Amino acid sequence: MAETHDKKNKRQIGAYYEQAAGDYMERLGYEILEYNYRCRAGEIDIVAKDKGCLVFCEVKYRADDQSGHPLEAVDERKKRTIFRCAMYYLSEHRLGDVPCRFDVIGIKGNAGVESAEVTHIKNAFIG
Repeated sequence: MAETHDKKNKRQIGAYYEQAAGDYMERLGYEILEYNYRCRAGEIDIVAKDKGCLVFCEVKYRADDQSGHPLEAVDERKKRTIFRCAMYYLSEHRLGDVPCRFDVIGIKGNAGVESAEVTHIKNAFIG
């Protein structure tokens, strides 16, 4: 029973910080197109537009350094999943020749979004 409860809390926390990352991106001028795009290959946290470029963004949160920095959680396996999801997105939306990039936002801190450490890496990896 506790395991199900923990998973639900993790999902709620994840959704909270994904929304916070989206708000942060909007303040920078991005247009958020979609949260939690899901396909058979997996999920992308945020799909956005930045000056004509389609941005596929992974958001990682850690309360502290105990589990490592949030950006460390985006390993090669996760990058491949994001890339495959991006290919599905482009195909599904019939977007053949659109410039794309992959961003990662790491959020660290447990005192709330306002005081959290936000690290935004544009073009974090190449698909």
